[in-house]
Amino acid sequence: MTIAVEPPKAAFRLSMLIYDTRYRAMTIQVIVLALVLLFVGWLTDNTIQNLAAKDKDINFGFLWARAGYDIDQQLIPYTNDSTHGRALFVGLANTLVVAFFACIFATIIGVIAGVLRLSKNWLVARLMTVYVEVFRNIPLLLWIILSFVVLGETRPAPKDFRVTDEMIAAGESPAATMSFFDSVAITNRGSNIPAPKLTTDLGGFELLGVPFSFAVLGTLALIIGSVLVNNRVLAQAKAVQEATGDRPTTWWKSLLILFAPTLLFLWVLGFHLEYPVLKGFNFQGGISVAHSFTALVIALSIYSATYIAESVRAGILAINRGQTEAAYALGIRPGRTMKLIVLPQALRVIIPPLISQYLNITKNTTLGMAISYLDLKGTLGGITLNQTGRELECMLLMMMIYLTLSLLISSLMNIYNNAVKLKER
Repeated sequence: MTIAVEPPKAAFRLSMLIYDTRYRAMTIQVIVLALVLLFVGWLTDNTIQNLAAKDKDINFGFLWARAGYDIDQQLIPYTNDSTHGRALFVGLANTLVVAFFACIFATIIGVIAGVLRLSKNWLVARLMTVYVEVFRNIPLLLWIILSFVVLGETRPAPKDFRVTDEMIAAGESPAATMSFFDSVAITNRGSNIPAPKLTTDLGGFELLGVPFSFAVLGTLALIIGSVLVNNRVLAQAKAVQEATGDRPTTWWKSLLILFAPTLLFLWVLGFHLEYPVLKGFNFQGGISVAHSFTALVIALSIYSATYIAESVRAGILAINRGQTEAAYALGIRPGRTMKLIVLPQALRVIIPPLISQYLNITKNTTLGMAISYLDLKGTLGGITLNQTGRELECMLLMMMIYLTLSLLISSLMNIYNNAVKLKER
């Protein structure tokens, strides 16, 4: 009887790191990592030596020095006596608010344009094609400048809104009037819109120099809580539908849950609007929105929407036409077919390029410098850099901030992408 005996394992030899496939890949990775670290070390040492030759060092102390310049558009309190670090946060906030609104508007316009490009109406489909081909083939910077010029040159001056006693006696109207029931004034200097105010102030606190209002935080908490409760109600309705085949009526419950708590909270605090009023040479009160902000949002939205429209069109075309035909055979209307059947399945194709467009929008906000919009590039990478002479430090900070923003956007969108992807059963 023969007994099988395992052959003895060969002892490890250094040559196995190269010739043995079990170790070769690891060896190559270690060598590449070592070369990359050596290159980074050499680059850092070379930079330090070059800076020392010019009597410079790497120092971020300038962030605590007085800035000495004004920023027109600001979401957090700032004066020219504030520090460069404060100016950095103001610029970052300006970048985020432009990117936020541009992403929302670009998505809405892009989805509508992408769907209409596939319309059976020849005229509508051709118009959307012209829109996509024209706007995406002209540089974004030109659209930004054009939007800014149109807003600044075509709108009336504040004095044109003035009503004098002589005009009233003569029965004459002013050259320009406010819009939306005399609540919004759009002049050649900017836009003035109503500002939300509260009669009862709940106070607040500051964190890293940024003020936080308890009223605002409470409103946000109520909105988030209402959305979570509404999702729970909809999930229960879906469970009942799957179990019995009948879906309970939930629209009035959703309206009550989503709006009643927040509206009641704001009513108790005495919520009201402060309207802009012409005083002196300009409008006072309300919220003043610079044309640079408006032009940047408009240009980013209409330009990026063309690429989103193409992504939406590609996602819809990727869905088998049999899905649509089956929905029509069941008597489902075209609008609901697109909303409930086609678009949910097309999201797995739409979202990956959509992430890239959101990243492009966030980074393209730097073009706002062309129209004097002081975002992160205009503050930290513009005026602060020129005043302090700390080019390397400013560039490193900007690179790290934009890298962090891009990674956060990618992570959030990838989480959403995993949530909507097709689940195999």
